[in-house]
Amino acid sequence: MRLLFLGDIVGRSGRDAVLAGLKDWREQLSLDAVIANAENASHGFGLSPQIARDLLDGGVDVITLGNHAWDRKDLIGQLDQLPTVVRPANYPEGTPGQGGCVLTLPCGRKVLVINVMGRIFMDALDDPFRAVDAILARHRLGGTIHAAILDVHAETTSEKMVFGHHYDGRFSLIVGTHTHIPTADHRILKGGTAYQTDAGMCGDYDSVIGMEKENAIRKMLKKVPTDRFQPATGKATVAGLMVETDDQTGLAIRVCPFRHGGELLPSTPDF
Repeated sequence: MRLLFLGDIVGRSGRDAVLAGLKDWREQLSLDAVIANAENASHGFGLSPQIARDLLDGGVDVITLGNHAWDRKDLIGQLDQLPTVVRPANYPEGTPGQGGCVLTLPCGRKVLVINVMGRIFMDALDDPFRAVDAILARHRLGGTIHAAILDVHAETTSEKMVFGHHYDGRFSLIVGTHTHIPTADHRILKGGTAYQTDAGMCGDYDSVIGMEKENAIRKMLKKVPTDRFQPATGKATVAGLMVETDDQTGLAIRVCPFRHGGELLPSTPDF
């Protein structure tokens, strides 16, 4: 199975770049499923129901979220009508939406997608490891599901790496989001799980993590309040990674960064 994971989609430039290229990428790379973090897709903060539907209609199969999940209040009441939009699983019991979903492909194969939020320098949510364990208790890679992806939306590299090593062999791919800068540590861990500490973002990299740089520079240099950050609107780089899995075990065979357009050096998987 061939799966593409796209890092945080930031603002209009990120959305437009993803939607403009996705149909061709699905065909050229023979993709079975596309998963994207879109918690910054609506003007840089949150995800509106309409933009969620635009992304799903445009070729994204599953959307993951993070700490900006509730920035758009109109999403809260509609999450139950969007079963392939996944918020962090370690929100408290009773929170709207779902922390994981099983995507059934036209061929009948099933892909489990889980989203959790880290706790270091982030909101103090419930234990993310317990949340993952509770979902995994209902599914088995290579048995009830044919592939599994864990999006760890976290601030620190160490916390993301703990997830990678702790759950090695139980996921096809464990990938970090939130910091918007792609790391260079993509690899297959000893147990067969593909891993990268952060997938990066789909947005304008001539910016400060996707936001116009002038306000960010002013805030750090002058230490005075600034206007609300606005997403940068230049040409976006679409950043993420692609993994190919074994059909029997669900574990990774190959993994490669995916980068297209904008400021960063391009990278196209040669699977």
